[in-house]
Amino acid sequence: MIALILREVRRAWSGGGIMLPVAFFLLVATLFPFAIGPDAALLARIGGGVAWAAALLAALLPIERLVGPDLDDGVIDQLAIRGWSGAGIALAKTIGHWLGFAPAMMLAAALSAALLGLDAATLWALEAGLLLGTPGLAALAVATAALVAGLRGAGAVAGLVMLPFALPIVIFGAGAIDGGPGAWKLLAATSLLLTAGGPWVAGTAIRIART
Repeated sequence: MIALILREVRRAWSGGGIMLPVAFFLLVATLFPFAIGPDAALLARIGGGVAWAAALLAALLPIERLVGPDLDDGVIDQLAIRGWSGAGIALAKTIGHWLGFAPAMMLAAALSAALLGLDAATLWALEAGLLLGTPGLAALAVATAALVAGLRGAGAVAGLVMLPFALPIVIFGAGAIDGGPGAWKLLAATSLLLTAGGPWVAGTAIRIART
């Protein structure tokens, strides 16, 4: 399991891949103030939502390489021969994907706090929410990648499949920044549900793709 997770992390970080979520987030944080104007109060009010939307898109960026290439190259077949279940493979990929984009997103959020007008308390709430919610986004991304593996234009199809299921995490994550305990509980429950169920969905899709 550890070897497979480390393989996924190396793939995510190879060729400067770890910088892609950071650059993407900083680009969004830089351009967004130009779009809505220099109103600091408005930026502070919606900056957390912008950060969560950027986190969702960052989870989508590498979706075409999460499962499809390993199916095409026979890597998953070799793992299955060695006794790996589809759910086990998907779980390792989920952990590796999370390690590949979530820490970078949290770093980028800290770097862009001034651009989005976030004070210290809001930034801490955002970071805590990202730590809590990004495992669900990672599991959902891997499950979506498995479902669309082998399809032409998988990236575009993946966005259509993933976005409706990811909306609750984005909504609850943004709401938890200045909301009460209820928003945090909803965010945690949604992320836990996706993290627990995502590998089983992905494993079933991988098994079907191999047949």
